Amino acid sequence: MTKTLPRTAALRAARRALAVRLADDQAGAVSRRQLYALGLTRGEVRANIRAGRWQVVGRHVVVTHTGPLQQSSLLWAAQLSGGRRARLDGASALLAAGLTGFDVDRHRVSVPRGARVFRDAQVDVRQTRRWRADDLFPGAGPPRTRAEVAAVRGALWARSDRQAALLLTMAVQQGVVPADRIARALLQVKKAPRLGLVADVVTDLLGGVRSLTELDFAGQCRARGFPEPTRQAVRRGPDGRYYLDVLWEDFGVVVEIDGIQHALAQEVVADALRHNDVTLQDLTVLRLPVLGLRVAADEFFAQVERALVEGGWTRLGPAA
Repeated sequence: MTKTLPRTAALRAARRALAVRLADDQAGAVSRRQLYALGLTRGEVRANIRAGRWQVVGRHVVVTHTGPLQQSSLLWAAQLSGGRRARLDGASALLAAGLTGFDVDRHRVSVPRGARVFRDAQVDVRQTRRWRADDLFPGAGPPRTRAEVAAVRGALWARSDRQAALLLTMAVQQGVVPADRIARALLQVKKAPRLGLVADVVTDLLGGVRSLTELDFAGQCRARGFPEPTRQAVRRGPDGRYYLDVLWEDFGVVVEIDGIQHALAQEVVADALRHNDVTLQDLTVLRLPVLGLRVAADEFFAQVERALVEGGWTRLGPAA
């Protein structure tokens, strides 16, 4: 008996070491199924948790330390919670691809149609008809959907139009995936709620459609009974000529329509200098992101109308 106990303890320590080694390749996360495959018993798993060596993440995953959980650990835990065929999808796949600053309530994990779904309150595991082997990202990290496919799905699954537009914009702006690849992935979707809005936002992100956006703006102004503005009005600043997107000269109001390029670092200084120069000419400058036309048009145009009225415009007829 006295010889058996040390040997049993040594075997448990060896199995624990195997678990830690596997977890090290998965940001500290390991599924219970993986632990049992290594030879650990359910009792051993419970004992390591009770001893304060490991912590539980959801129903199906443990992390082999008790420190703060990094996002990489949570992403691995989400994928492992979905089972062998699971992959991160939507916004969660974009986070694994490097997206920052976007919050999710629960990580989304997709499994193929007919696969067993492992329920977990902390993870949204769903079967999908759009499962394709080619959609799997081939690189390191937790199994996940390719960024372009994930961006489309994340936008279609978003809680709101505003969140959908934000996710697409951030993915392109941060260089996680270029807009042209998102556009190609979007061609695979034939029918879905919000498909039209997603297509519009992706078109904006592709660039080269600035004139179309300005035409949309002009159409909205006419529909709301606003006076006809001057578009692409020329002004001269310290560094030469520049153009104002929309100008109501008589009322001292300017609207600058900001595409995705205006959020990039190299545009910030130039935009600020131009904005300040125009303001010094006693003009009211309002900024309208192209996404504003998609998700908050009424709020932006209410501000435009207020600026026009304060500049002396009087509405002659009822508002549209």
